[in-house]
Amino acid sequence: MKTVTLYRPNATIHSAINDFNRYFDSFLGDSIFAPAPKACGRMPAVDVRETEKAYFLNMELPGHDEKGIEIHVDGGNLSIASKQEEAAEKSAEQVDEGTWLIRERRAQSFSRAFKMPENADPEGISAEFKNGILRLEIKKRADAQKRTIQINVR
Repeated sequence: MKTVTLYRPNATIHSAINDFNRYFDSFLGDSIFAPAPKACGRMPAVDVRETEKAYFLNMELPGHDEKGIEIHVDGGNLSIASKQEEAAEKSAEQVDEGTWLIRERRAQSFSRAFKMPENADPEGISAEFKNGILRLEIKKRADAQKRTIQINVR
């Protein structure tokens, strides 16, 4: 055998575990804190962190261009999508010589939607894209933030 192949010693076990996880993932709901459904293809990995004043969402998007990423807010829903031009991918394949033996580094089109928490401010969202990571800051509404009440002594 004179070709490069991918070594997957436990492929059958991992497939069964993934099927098991998909079954139980359906019970988690669709909040911003629930993991993404693994419908088809690879969904970009997301980390969500909360501070006193905001939520921070980091999404891995290697191979994507910030010009092709769309972020929409509709009421309490946040959607992030990217459409990759298949024509550009095909032309890149035609330029390269040889046959692909393993090809895992593909930037695929995707669409993910999140239900934002009730205290999130849809007007207070900022986005930054750097080194293949999309970073969103979703500020909390001022009236929903914790505050300290001073006691007046008479």
